[in-house]
Amino acid sequence: MLKWHAVAPALSITERMELRQLHYFIAVAEQLNFSTAAKSLCITQSTLSQQIKQLEEELGVRLLERNSHEVVLTEPGEAFLPNARRTIDDAETSKLYIRDLQHLKTGVLNVGVTYSFHPIMTETVLTFMRRFPAIRLNIFYKRMEDLLEDLQKRQVDFVLSYKPLHALPSIKSRELFRTQLAAITAVDHPLAEQKSVTLKELAQYDLALPTNGLQARNFFNRFAEKSDLHFNVRFQLNVVHMLLDLVGRSRLVSVLSASTVKGHQEVVAIPIDLPENEMIGCIHTLEGAYEKNAAKEFLQLLRQQNDLQEMVNSM
Repeated sequence: MLKWHAVAPALSITERMELRQLHYFIAVAEQLNFSTAAKSLCITQSTLSQQIKQLEEELGVRLLERNSHEVVLTEPGEAFLPNARRTIDDAETSKLYIRDLQHLKTGVLNVGVTYSFHPIMTETVLTFMRRFPAIRLNIFYKRMEDLLEDLQKRQVDFVLSYKPLHALPSIKSRELFRTQLAAITAVDHPLAEQKSVTLKELAQYDLALPTNGLQARNFFNRFAEKSDLHFNVRFQLNVVHMLLDLVGRSRLVSVLSASTVKGHQEVVAIPIDLPENEMIGCIHTLEGAYEKNAAKEFLQLLRQQNDLQEMVNSM
């Protein structure tokens, strides 16, 4: 069923009608013969007449004048015909669009990503674009809190971020990988050869940290606040790739998830010796929301890329 609000200046329509009735009216209007129109529609002439009559009753106007010799469009019928055709065309276009969506021949995919997920995104994006060239891909890099808010507003289809410290009831989180909070240093830094590092050791160095609100910083703050240590934070930055570049070219130490350094040859990640030091990378979706086929394909590629990366790292 569909609802009309306005058809033409001379004809205001507010009743509900069926697309089938519009098909029937268009057939009669084009052929100006009930018998011929009924045959083309594969229905009986009486059924056609009843449906046209019902349509006219719902509209409150006569669309057709008929007698034993001819069928003629009335003035309201003339005004109604182009709008009826447009409605049918729009319905057919919508069907084709839905079919294309199902087969990934069109559509838009909006992905929210936190900065730490950048290393596993590039290959996934390139592969997805090659396989599905007709899908427009929009990627938004923000803080986790902002992205989860966007997800609840349905402004993104899913979010890639670490598991939040406090679960949100409206959001479903599926694990993608696990990593640790780590000290990030240049490859020639004094800490670079260590298997792990303590918070006390970190307190001896100048730190370059991600800004408050980014997940690694939130995670680090939770442990730092429980200690009696003072940390010399020289500067803070919310652009992770720039932070890695600066650390790789200095004696500064940063604190990020270990997975952040994948693909960066100039820095290393040293796990921080802490209880429950585990960060869980997740795919966040809205509970009960429809999942696009494009989203399913993207997430499958992302999982494959992550599995491949893990295999390479273990060699």
